Amino acid sequence: MRTSKPITVTLGKQQHLLDERLASGAYESASEVVRAALRALDREEAAVNAVMRAKIREALEDPAPDIPADDVFAELRAYHLEQMKAGKRGS
Repeated sequence: MRTSKPITVTLGKQQHLLDERLASGAYESASEVVRAALRALDREEAAVNAVMRAKIREALEDPAPDIPADDVFAELRAYHLEQMKAGKRGS
């Protein structure tokens, strides 16, 4: 029994990429190309997730004291105001 179902995919401008892979002989069918692309996407997402988890872990383990949100937003407002003033001067 088939565990997958046929689907229709419109590739648009990317159709030539699939055609090139088939013409090269690296893949025997469009299905193989799509499966390989999905595996590559899974690897890419796993790598991005690993980086993000590491950055979150690093931030959580950072011994630097927390900065109150009010202070952060005050700095951001001041920075934005300064940028706006600088933009008007340059006009």
